[in-house]
Amino acid sequence: MEDRGATEGSILDRSTSEADVGEGTVELGGRSLAYLEVGDRNGSLVLHNHGGPSSRLEARLFASYARHLGLRFVCVDRPGQGKSDPQQGRSFAGWAKDLEAIADAFEVDRFAVTGWSEGGPWALAAAAYLDPARLVHVTSIAPGSYGAFGTNWAAELLSPADAMGGFLALHFRPGFKLMYDLIDIAATRFPEQYRKGLLKASCPADLAALADDDVMDAIVEAGRECFRQGADGLVTDAQMLYQQWPFDVTAIRRPVHVWQGGADTFVPYAVNKPLGERMPGAVWHEVADGGHFIASSHAAEILTITAADLAAAANGGRQA
Repeated sequence: MEDRGATEGSILDRSTSEADVGEGTVELGGRSLAYLEVGDRNGSLVLHNHGGPSSRLEARLFASYARHLGLRFVCVDRPGQGKSDPQQGRSFAGWAKDLEAIADAFEVDRFAVTGWSEGGPWALAAAAYLDPARLVHVTSIAPGSYGAFGTNWAAELLSPADAMGGFLALHFRPGFKLMYDLIDIAATRFPEQYRKGLLKASCPADLAALADDDVMDAIVEAGRECFRQGADGLVTDAQMLYQQWPFDVTAIRRPVHVWQGGADTFVPYAVNKPLGERMPGAVWHEVADGGHFIASSHAAEILTITAADLAAAANGGRQA
């Protein structure tokens, strides 16, 4: 199915279980995207790109911070993951249009985009393709920048398992899919093993973050939900990250806040430091001993900047 933005017939269907949490779908040209929103329903809109394996349920990690800062924080399942319909012919530009269409469906003029880990590149795509007059803030947290400077350019910087994953993604899709099928089985059938795997791969800062049962539970549940339809959606997502990206990060001059933990073992520091150095608009935020889960441990700082940029735009001011 080709990428299409919202039309006058787009439907925004919402259901609410709590005062500050809602799940629903946005219908775009015959396909459906599912979302979870947290925070302040009357606040400024933040569209969040979840990691992988993850899903719209990742929004729960940010709920209290969004509520405190008066942000309407919405996380959308990407195609084929969670409850969102699969989509043929996916593209970075198409997803950027989808994010804009979601903002249209929410009847919002200006909005922010954030992304974490495998969701980080999709936030960077939004920075590349969307008008800064409307997309007034972009944050990318520990992005999987594996195709930012050429196909699988960072292979030598990755763990052996991730390097092998990149090779399989580009050269042997069945083997790559098998890797994700095994993660699917662990996440959906053996959640305790899935938890142990996260802990085994974590640096001290991440172990501290994951010691919070609420954080760990949210991450595991979001990972399980990713595989509601199987692994195909995540496989497509990840393959696109390893291929050379169709947009040039060195041409992005608008401000883009890039957060990176110096001790990250999931997306190593060396993968994203060049992004901070070569992307003209990069606003680099380095957490010296931080790990991959700075998205949770530093959520207050991250969203405070997001809220400030949204407030400045609403008041006709300049971005940070």
